[in-house]
Amino acid sequence: MTVLKHVGVMSVAKITALFGLIFGIIYGLLFASFAAVFANAIPGMSGLFAGGLGAATIIVFIIAGLIGGFIYGAVMAFLYNVFAGWVGGVQIDLV
Repeated sequence: MTVLKHVGVMSVAKITALFGLIFGIIYGLLFASFAAVFANAIPGMSGLFAGGLGAATIIVFIIAGLIGGFIYGAVMAFLYNVFAGWVGGVQIDLV
C-alpha cells in the first residue's frame, strides 16, 4: 500500500475545472431547453429573444462550471494537503 500524502493544487484544480465544464454544458443545455419551452409559452415573446436567452444560459453555465470547478478543486486539494499532514494520507494499492 502506498500513502498519498500530497496532491498538486493546480493539477487538481485543472481537472475539476474540466469536470465543471462538462457539467456546465449538460446543465446549460438542460436549462436552455427549459427556457425555450417557457419562452414559447409566454405570449408576445419573440423566437429570437428565446434563442438568445438559451445561448446566454449555455454560456453562463459553461463559464460558471469552469470557474466553480477550478475553485472547488483548488480548495479541496489544499484542504487535503493540510488534513493529510495531520492524520496521514489516503492509502492506495498501486498495481
